[in-house]
Amino acid sequence: MKRKTIVAMLLAGGEGRRLAPFTEKMAKPALSFGGKYRIIDFPLSNCANSGIDTVGILTQYRPLVMSYHIGTGAAWGLDRKKAGITLLPPHIKLEDDSWYKGTANAVYQNIEYLERYNPDFVLILSGDHIYKMDYGLVLDFHLENDADATVCVLEVPWKEAPRFGIMNVDEAHRITRFDEKPAKPESNLASMGVYIFNWKMLRTMLEEDEANLESRNDFGGDIIPRMLAEGKKLMAYPFSGYWRDVGTIESLWEASMDLLSEDVEIDLYDEEWPVVSINHNQPAVCFGPRAMIRRSLAGEGARILGNVNESIVSVGARVETGARVDQSILMPGAHVGRDADLYRVIVGEHAIIGDGIALGDRDGGTISVVNNYEEIR
Repeated sequence: MKRKTIVAMLLAGGEGRRLAPFTEKMAKPALSFGGKYRIIDFPLSNCANSGIDTVGILTQYRPLVMSYHIGTGAAWGLDRKKAGITLLPPHIKLEDDSWYKGTANAVYQNIEYLERYNPDFVLILSGDHIYKMDYGLVLDFHLENDADATVCVLEVPWKEAPRFGIMNVDEAHRITRFDEKPAKPESNLASMGVYIFNWKMLRTMLEEDEANLESRNDFGGDIIPRMLAEGKKLMAYPFSGYWRDVGTIESLWEASMDLLSEDVEIDLYDEEWPVVSINHNQPAVCFGPRAMIRRSLAGEGARILGNVNESIVSVGARVETGARVDQSILMPGAHVGRDADLYRVIVGEHAIIGDGIALGDRDGGTISVVNNYEEIR
């Protein structure tokens, strides 16, 4: 097979425990976002827009919804012969279970897939972040600096820095130190979980890491620190655009509300860098004659007959007459009954809120949650 310049490996097997109950039956990257998308649409769209036509998707936890959503990859133009999307489940039997041991082990288990294309470079991505990025610019940066590996970073608020892998860099953007979730960070440059490696070096590092019985088999915890310790040239690509790790109920709600801001930082209608999803083949959005809708997003097939304010009504969701939905998220197929009152509520897929039900504390700031398929009468 013809040698590839770059192949992307998209880590999409996260369980997303902090997003329970929505992730009880689907992996975190498959979670609904923005009315008609799923989270994995964002890195896939970045690949398509960046001209990367070969993507291995490393699945693990409950992949059915995501696998059905991705299909052949046609929505992103990734259904080509000798390229395109390939779903890669774990295939090495481990003593404790059959899952990947860590992010590095996930790629190690699929070395055969990478050998098939024998790329010059490997792009490692996470499937559960909301952002737009031109990976071609990252590769240019990597080449210009003759790097062994490049880590994409962005500045985060200092109070949030202990949640991330933190980089210290010199004036030339060369990484001098890496700390995984430091209690007292010396920098606020956080790793975005986006890496470019030279393939030959990465293969050696993965094989040696797998042989190390003390390793956690993780890129941030093991591969990157070891490369630094061995004097490899690691560069930090500075990213300044919108990026959200939607790993908690609160961050999912906040990122969704970001889409409704007057100063929206991530444009879902940008024709030059479109965020692509599958075609749901549902009728156009239906607004009732008495519907009142303000600063909200609605997906295909949504029916809104009530009052919706600063909310997201996803594909196929319904809001009946007299209902009031404020600062809330209705996931696909959710149904809000007549005269119901919702404030800061995330309603799961195909959940039903009965007539006259009130949810959410209008005097508080907490986010209420209704599980997928739950009925509240």
